[in-house]
This record gives sequence, structure tokens and C-alpha cells, in this order.
Amino acid sequence: MPLGPESKKSAFRNELIAGIIGYLTTVYIVVVNGSILSEAGISLEAGMIATILASFVGTLIMGFYGKLPLILIPGMGINALFAYSIVQGSGLTFQEGLAVVLVASTIFLLTAFTKLGVRLKEAIPDSLKHAISVGLGLFLILIGLEKSGLITSGENTIIAIGDFSSPIILVSILTLFIAIFLFVKNIPANFLITMVIGTVLASIFGIIETGTKLDGISSSFVFIPAFTAIDELSFWLAVFPLAMILIFENMGLLNGQVNMLNQDEKSYNRGYKTTAISSLTCAFLGTSPTVSAAENAAIIASKGKTGLAAIIASLLFLATIFIIPWITMIPNVAISPILIIVGFLMVQNIRHIPLDNISEAIPAFLIIVMIPFTYSIADGMAFGFIAYPIVKLALGKQKELSAAIMIISLLFVCDFVIKIAGI
Repeated sequence: MPLGPESKKSAFRNELIAGIIGYLTTVYIVVVNGSILSEAGISLEAGMIATILASFVGTLIMGFYGKLPLILIPGMGINALFAYSIVQGSGLTFQEGLAVVLVASTIFLLTAFTKLGVRLKEAIPDSLKHAISVGLGLFLILIGLEKSGLITSGENTIIAIGDFSSPIILVSILTLFIAIFLFVKNIPANFLITMVIGTVLASIFGIIETGTKLDGISSSFVFIPAFTAIDELSFWLAVFPLAMILIFENMGLLNGQVNMLNQDEKSYNRGYKTTAISSLTCAFLGTSPTVSAAENAAIIASKGKTGLAAIIASLLFLATIFIIPWITMIPNVAISPILIIVGFLMVQNIRHIPLDNISEAIPAFLIIVMIPFTYSIADGMAFGFIAYPIVKLALGKQKELSAAIMIISLLFVCDFVIKIAGI
């Protein structure tokens, strides 16, 4: 049944608001990723421009081809792997590091456009898929609490509660409870209203920081990957973990987000292919690969349902080149409540995990706790994937193990061995 004029107007408004909210919850990546890329040998300015362009291109492709309301941004953790391990740790130049990105993304692309990707997805047990969503939810909650200042590094403990005499904590608490009130009352555009209120409160309390300024627009928009180190072992040892992370992190993220959207397998496949294409473009745009942002749950919670929300967000990312000083003034206290609420929504997937089945529950539990505790989606996933066949074999349930899950587990083991050996 076709939508009437009012329904179409309402649907467009929802997509518009969802796109804006998605953009505002992910735009922090411009400064953060730019800073990390600067550690790999390029200027902060070039890193920020590369981040903007990669996010724009990837999200635009997601909107038109993937037809999903999902934003693609350089992955946190992946950017650190690129800058500190692939470039600095392996002794590669920035351009040689981009060649690693190109090769790893090509491997990712092969899984996306062949039956291998489908087989890999089918090989992953549902309990592990849901565990990844729950782990990501807890990860978002942790990030939100950290951004708000409600938790901090403790003197005698790993984390501790923040200083309640700080105006930042006061504004964070006020904004969080306002966000909860707006959310449970199902107020339209509640996340966007939360950001506005949080920014106003931060301004009243004088805790808004000065925005980041660019000295000028970079002339380098396209990078050429260098394959001068392709015959070296260090090059291929860098390709393996990056390819593994790209394949399984995107698989886990997309599975959870497509389920939240109540979309079918075709939507997942389009989204997966889009993330692979986007990753490949990053090798030429000068940044570590993009992934489907964990914050996409905010778009979904804001009633974004189609690729229009992604297109809107992509255009806002492109415009960020000219408004970086103002965008970077949006304080963390205005964003953190949204991350916490979205994390809560994702954690609800725990009800789909058969906790009464120990062979499924233990590996799922490891993923859930290790993603936030290791501050790494990939490492957290590795613990669960390695534990899965161990628990099944210990209980004599080897018939429930497929060849694919065994291979995946062994690959994660190899990755851990490489890290332990410091190769």
C-alpha cells in the first residue's frame, strides 16, 4: 500500500533526523582518527581530510547501493593497528601501510562477492553472533561512561567513578537523565534534542572546548599505495590480522544492525559488499579501513530505515571539511548519553543466547566481557571463537563443529601466537 503525502513527509523527517543524529554521534572520528593517522607519518590536517572523505564515500555507497541507514567510518582499533603495528611496528612507510590495506581489503572483497562470505556467515553459531551484539553494546556503554567522565582511571583500580565535584560530571548526569526521560517518553527526535540540551548546559557551565582549526585545505586527496615491501614477511604478517578483523568485525557489526532493522538476508549481503568496497577505497583515500559504525544503533533507534539516512549523513560528512571548528565544539557530555542508551538497546540481545546450554553460553560470555574489557572488538571476538571448539570438544559435541568454524578458530589462534611472539 503506497504511502500518503503525510506519511511520506513523516518518513522523510525520520530519515533526516536519523541521518543528522548518526552523523553527530560519529563525527568525533574526524579528529580522533586524524590524530591517530598523524602517528603513522602524515599531518593531522591530511589525516582529518582523509577521514572525512573515506566516511563520505563509504556512507554514500551504503546509501545508494547498500540501501541501509548505516554510516561507515574508519574503525577504532583498526586505526590503531594500522598506525602503531602495521606502520610503526613493522617499519613500513605510510604508503606501504596503505598497500597492506589494499591487499587485506581485496581479500575482504573476495569473501563479500563470492559464496565464501555466505559460508563464513553460516558457519558462525547464532549464539556468537548475538554475543557480538551484546559485547558491542557494553563497549558503547563503556565509551559513553568514559566520554561523560562518570568513570575514569583509578589510582588503585583499573577504573573508578569520576569526581562529582566537577561541573563536567554534573552536566553529564543532568544530560543523561534528560536523555532517559525523553527516550522512555518516546519524544520525536529525542536523541537530537538531547544533544542540543547537552551542548547548551555545557555552554552554561563553561565546559565547551575550543574547536579544532585547520590552517588550510590539504591538496592531497588521493594516495598511491606503495608495494615496495610486498616481498617482505612483515608485509604479509600485517595483511593477515587486518583481513581477519575486517571480515569478522564487519560481519558481527552488520549482523546485529540488520537484525535491529528487521531486514532480510539480501539486506545483509548488500551491506557486507558495501563495507568491502568502502574498505578498498580507503587505500587510495589515505586512511585505515572503514567499518560499519557501532553508533549506527543510534540511527536505527531514531527510526532510520532506508539508505536516505546514510546519504544525508554522508553529505554532512563532506560538509565537515568546512565546519570542523564548530563541529568539534559539540561536547562529549552531549553525545555520551546517546551511546549509553544505544548500548542498552544492543545488550537486550542477550535474551537470544541459550544461557542454559553451557557449550554455547561460555564462548558467548567470553565475547561479551572481552570486547569491552580488552577495548577491542576483534580481540574480544577471538576469545569466544577460540573457546567455542574447545568447549564443544570437551563436552563430546564435536559433531556440532563445522570445518569452517575450526578454521576460523585456528586463524584467531595464529593471530594470538603472532602477537605473543611479537613478530
